Amino acid sequence: MGGNAYLAVRTTIGRGIITPFAKGVSQNPSSFIDYTVLPDRERTEFRGGGNRSIQANTGSTGWLFDAAARTLKDQPPADIENFQLSLRTSLDNLLRGWWRREGAMLTYVGRREAGLAKRNETVRLTYPDGFVIDYEIGAKDNLPAKSLYKRKTAEGEDVQEEDRYARFLTVEGITLPFIIDHYRGGEQTSRISYDSIEFNRPIADSLFAKPANIKAIK
Repeated sequence: MGGNAYLAVRTTIGRGIITPFAKGVSQNPSSFIDYTVLPDRERTEFRGGGNRSIQANTGSTGWLFDAAARTLKDQPPADIENFQLSLRTSLDNLLRGWWRREGAMLTYVGRREAGLAKRNETVRLTYPDGFVIDYEIGAKDNLPAKSLYKRKTAEGEDVQEEDRYARFLTVEGITLPFIIDHYRGGEQTSRISYDSIEFNRPIADSLFAKPANIKAIK
């Protein structure tokens, strides 16, 4: 992914398009700009359909802004949980070794079929609380292909979640996927398509702090 150049990244600014899917059919896309300060601060601004919204997280806290509804509020526990899960299942978590902080165990699972004449090497992170995530890496190109894990539904059933990585590009010596497709229960639910990614640009702390009121939002 870039060796020392990748490990030296402290901030990222990504711009692109996110497209939700419903029953396998793409819906109206939104443009986004995403500000990240590793390891656990992120602010994403969305624009689409004449609306602007912001989702900002810092560790176990977060806030939401919706211009159309004129609301500024703290994130509910479910949103905080989703953000923390996204950190746990990210490529950064695997490659930067953040999993060690939680006492997870890394094991080699073996090779899996990945299409015609293609195979992926698979490694698994197992956490003390029982959470398991598999990362598949291309046997030939050594690039991440997908990550797989299970989440419980409101009814208590386990559902397979999957991120598939594509369109790898090298920017400033760092190779990253510019397309991330998410699947739930075998059905696509979203596509993130980056137009650009910048590394180690200055990002103000104020971007992540909850504004005093709607008028203070920039």
